[in-house]
Amino acid sequence: MSADHELAEEFERLRPRLFGAAYRILGVVADAEDTVQDVWLAWSRSDRSTVGDHTAYLLTATARTALNKKRAAQRRREDYLGPWLPEPLIVDDATSDVELADSVSMAMMVLLETLSPLERVAYVLHEVFALPYAEVGEALGRSEAAARQLGSRARAHVRERAPRQLVGRAEHRVSTQRFIEAANGGDLDALMEQLAPDVVLVTDGGGMKRAALRPILGAAKVMRFIVGVFAKEESVGARFDVAEVNGESAVVIRDRDRRLDGIAFLTVSSRGVEAIHLVRNPVKLGALQELPTPVE
Repeated sequence: MSADHELAEEFERLRPRLFGAAYRILGVVADAEDTVQDVWLAWSRSDRSTVGDHTAYLLTATARTALNKKRAAQRRREDYLGPWLPEPLIVDDATSDVELADSVSMAMMVLLETLSPLERVAYVLHEVFALPYAEVGEALGRSEAAARQLGSRARAHVRERAPRQLVGRAEHRVSTQRFIEAANGGDLDALMEQLAPDVVLVTDGGGMKRAALRPILGAAKVMRFIVGVFAKEESVGARFDVAEVNGESAVVIRDRDRRLDGIAFLTVSSRGVEAIHLVRNPVKLGALQELPTPVE
């Protein structure tokens, strides 16, 4: 086997992990894929004789490249219409490590959006991928001490803002199924019963689909918005189903012609549904068109 072939094989083994790091930093599938490809091109042309730990080196390079893309994306996002939510993802594409799935949930991805770019990279590399702060500092262009401070600040921020008393994976799926059954049956009372009193709904239509320009707070207002959207002529006959997206059970919404219309992620605690993140922007749903349509 040639050295070039071995190099390519090693990188392909690491590609899912590198993509997982890039996606957690960027929240956009195409940008994450471009990041990994940029890293591969640089890696294939570089002098690797002095590199000891290839995995750590490539994770660091991926994070550094993603950081630059993140900064550029934030400037472009200033003109985005309404809330911006991360692009939904089939988890197998994000990482081959099952134990990392929780860190790619929509609730966590939304929480990561509240960090600064530097804090986000520090958190992803250290807390998710367990890289030492010396290597985190290399990715950030900062000293080890500065990287440690950024990581500590990010960890405290995530801990403070993370939802409390979340249910386990199995109970979350049951709650999602119950939500879907009520929606398909038009049982508004059953839907209302599942919502926590201070539930928040965040919708991302990207200016191409009906969505709220600001988060909607409170069960009554959330219900009014949901009913208003799906009572529209083009949404009458919508079908709700469950699928595994971003490592969790999500609500797949199809229009009356069974075309993908949205993905809703429920954050569920012992109090009920605490948050709903609804992605309707068609651009962000492109990769999910392959989700199978359930037989009715």
